[in-house]
Amino acid sequence: MSDLPTLLLVDDDDTFRGVLKRALEKRGYAVTDADGVESALPLACADPPEYAVIDLKMHGASGLVLVRRLHELDPNTRIVMLTGYASIATAVEAIKLGATQYLAKPANADEIVAAFGHRADADSAFDARPATVNRLEWEHINRVLLEQNGNISATARILNMHRRTLQRKLNKNPGRSR
Repeated sequence: MSDLPTLLLVDDDDTFRGVLKRALEKRGYAVTDADGVESALPLACADPPEYAVIDLKMHGASGLVLVRRLHELDPNTRIVMLTGYASIATAVEAIKLGATQYLAKPANADEIVAAFGHRADADSAFDARPATVNRLEWEHINRVLLEQNGNISATARILNMHRRTLQRKLNKNPGRSR
């Protein structure tokens, strides 16, 4: 048995996961990795980690499902949610479910390790300056999408928007919030 702190790394990008795993091991963590929620859950249930780094959007279930489950297994697990699709709605949801911090990709190993030491709340992680109209629209769309559990068709109906238009808007860069 190792005295190193245990860390669960979950990301469906094999290359990113491999590079980050090696970097975190160099920083003193015993890293177990998985490519999705479905493969990570049995690992977490067998041995709840002290730390976790979880991607938000993966093939299969959302990383938010794993955040909730890890927090249920051990409320002291320090969880950092990583995403290439950062929005206030998903950040707030991740923090409410038990994430310690929420970081936008690309984040390096030093930023992740630093994030383990900072407990975020729903308001502290974001700039108080007003967001652009495009950013507000994008965040509203993502909040409704999150409420609909990722169902594009249901979200489009609620927003009174064609499904393809919604998909185009979701794929667009939301614009700077400053």
